[in-house]
Amino acid sequence: MLWFAVWTVLVVGTVVGAFFLGRDLWRKASALLSELGRAADALGRLGDAAAQSGGADDVPRIRAQLFDDRDALRARVDELQRARRDRALRRSERHVATFARWRAYSR
Repeated sequence: MLWFAVWTVLVVGTVVGAFFLGRDLWRKASALLSELGRAADALGRLGDAAAQSGGADDVPRIRAQLFDDRDALRARVDELQRARRDRALRRSERHVATFARWRAYSR
């Protein structure tokens, strides 16, 4: 008889816990869906406003540059590579300075 009472308490406790967990998940899911609906409405209004203001005209069109002047394309690639090397150099200098500060604090 004792085991019947123990198992009954365990099963009832599990069912009650599952109820509260399910209720919490339901509330969180409904709140998430509500926020997603609000975000979709805001995004739709933003897209409508951008379309009405003519913001799409400001964006440069992407086109294939396969048959453009090779010298101009090579100059652009060289410019981009130079900018990338400059950024890497500045980043490396910042890292050296940061490591020096860390070494100063660790002594």
